[in-house]
Amino acid sequence: MISSFRNFAKTKFAGLLVFIMIIPFVFWGMGSMFSSGNTNNIAKINKTNITTQEFIDYLNGSGIPQEYIRKNLDKNIIQEILSGLISSTLLDLEIKDFNIIISKNTLLKKIKKNKNFLDENGVFQRIKYEKFLLENNLSAPMFELRLKNRELQKNLFDYIGAGTVSPKFLINKLYEEENKKLEIDFINLENFYKKKVDIKDKDLKKFINDNKDQLKTEYIDFSYAVINPKNLIGTDEFNQSFFDKIDQIEIDISNEIQFEKIVEDLNIKQTKIQDFKFSTKKNEIEKRIFELRNTKFDIFENGNDYILYKIENIKKKEPNISDQQTKDEVLQLVYQKNKFDYNRELLEKIKNKKFNNDDFLTMSKGKIESTILNSIKDNKKFEINAVEILYSLSVNSFTLINDEKDNIYLAKIKKFQNKESDDKSEQFQKYIEKHNTNNRNTLLKSYDLFLNKKYDVVLNQKTIERVKNFFQ
Repeated sequence: MISSFRNFAKTKFAGLLVFIMIIPFVFWGMGSMFSSGNTNNIAKINKTNITTQEFIDYLNGSGIPQEYIRKNLDKNIIQEILSGLISSTLLDLEIKDFNIIISKNTLLKKIKKNKNFLDENGVFQRIKYEKFLLENNLSAPMFELRLKNRELQKNLFDYIGAGTVSPKFLINKLYEEENKKLEIDFINLENFYKKKVDIKDKDLKKFINDNKDQLKTEYIDFSYAVINPKNLIGTDEFNQSFFDKIDQIEIDISNEIQFEKIVEDLNIKQTKIQDFKFSTKKNEIEKRIFELRNTKFDIFENGNDYILYKIENIKKKEPNISDQQTKDEVLQLVYQKNKFDYNRELLEKIKNKKFNNDDFLTMSKGKIESTILNSIKDNKKFEINAVEILYSLSVNSFTLINDEKDNIYLAKIKKFQNKESDDKSEQFQKYIEKHNTNNRNTLLKSYDLFLNKKYDVVLNQKTIERVKNFFQ
């Protein structure tokens, strides 16, 4: 609940200053508690009603275009926006319940300290403030109200999270865990995989047979004609006569005039392609036609040309390794599968404790590499997620890791070297903030559960449907 945020505001002002905390929750009741006399209410939080007018005002203030809402009605956009209003209202109720207030003097100080309104000497400039209001179509009272609401919400969560100061020994522990050095031994597994030159045609055929349904590839037969002013009207100029003829071609397509008839009447050359299979090495026009294959007959722009095309046939075929391109593609798939199978089997041995240091030494044949990682964020050699996995393991553990180029390694945790913390260093101060934030988030999750029990949220589904109908 507390940990989730949405910001519906689209204005420049919202991007700078407005930060609305949205609390997702489970709706229940769905209008059963509403009597016929409450049809102007769209939701209720305990005894507090949210009127349809309040919702419309909130929606208008969100900056979401009506056209966007209309197009997303089937994606529950109305309920999502309503969730924002309910969340905001719920926060207001909590602020009132805790009697949290902000004085005018405090608000004034916030405005005068806003860096957007300061000159190069850090002095507040009213002209900058007024210019900001004008640029964002805001009045001073409106801006101050939004700022006040934002600060009230911030104070609420500061109040809830008050006292979340972590003991020094826990901060030390987090610091040491993430900054200790880790020494590992590792073996590059590339030499353990079956080489491509060792994969025979019979291996490819078996792979194709075992996976024939998944490996079927689309081939298309089509015809196309390149159209430009030169071959259409005998000039290099893109004039009105040329575009009139292009318009006529589009009309002919919509009237289902045959492709052959159109190119014959225009006296332009057509190209026929059979069994076309997509490849990055193919002609750009033909690749584009393949991408548009679901539209059987059409015309499109390609640089200074127009391309008229007609898809004759689409078929799926099993790979044929007599075609070199297809063979290379299947060979790569088999090679990758062999790598995957080898890695999986090795991981299974490690998981089932059937792999030990003797096996590691035997595999290495004396070619063990070593490195030292300086912290859990040290990704100079290995991919960052792999580094985090290494730090989660115990000494003498084994695992498979990868680098940024997807090379795979078998690694052994050799030893950790703790780094003493300096509680006066800038880095240590960051860990104090990090640990306090973690504790604060944990506390707010508990506050989440508390709010779910404290507030009953009920929606008037009939009113929601009426609002939806307004946008249809």
